[in-house]
Amino acid sequence: MLTPTPINQSYNKVIATIKSCKTKTQLEGASNMVRNFKNLYKKVGYPKSISYSLDRKLYKQRNICQ
Repeated sequence: MLTPTPINQSYNKVIATIKSCKTKTQLEGASNMVRNFKNLYKKVGYPKSISYSLDRKLYKQRNICQ
């Protein structure tokens, strides 16, 4: 049986993954992770500020990797 993971724990894992990206390929994986996070937590409801925060962090990391 699966145990539910708190949203803040999942959010922190996604942020850590984004920060660790060094290549475009890794960023593509992080982008997929962000998309999966949004799809999963959209069903239970989450603050839109979290979505915005993930998008901004991903955008900033893309600028660093280029």
